[in-house]
Amino acid sequence: MEADIYNFTLSDIDNNDFSFEALKGKVLLIVNTASKCGFTPQYEGLETLYKQYKSQGLEILGFPCDQFLHQEPGNEAEIKSFCSTEYAVSFPLFSKVAVNGADTTPLYRYLKKAAPGALGSQAIKWNFTKFLVNRQGDVVKRYPSISKPETIATDIEALLSS
Repeated sequence: MEADIYNFTLSDIDNNDFSFEALKGKVLLIVNTASKCGFTPQYEGLETLYKQYKSQGLEILGFPCDQFLHQEPGNEAEIKSFCSTEYAVSFPLFSKVAVNGADTTPLYRYLKKAAPGALGSQAIKWNFTKFLVNRQGDVVKRYPSISKPETIATDIEALLSS
């Protein structure tokens, strides 16, 4: 297991290595995303949060995932195009990941262990599950898919001001 969140390096949506070391001192909202899901309109709320709080130190990281009813069927180029065209997403997007099962990306193993879901479950139940990380790199909260981004603003503000 990685010692902390800053030890991870993952491929961004353009297949470039992205080191989480670059995120030290920022508040992070990490989300598994999908383009053909009932929760896909949350991209709009995520982008609103990003624009509102980026200058204060918020980074939103989107991780496309195709593990829930094949709701992220596209390749990275198609996902990037969809997100920019349909929702004007400007926050960082990454290559597709697995969030459950044997192929779970190490970042998601780490997040699920640090902030288990209901009844201690480590499984991600659906697209748009969100993890909030404070400036010190601690995973402080997990939000289910139904939590709209705007409902997380108060928690983000509290971390940005601490």
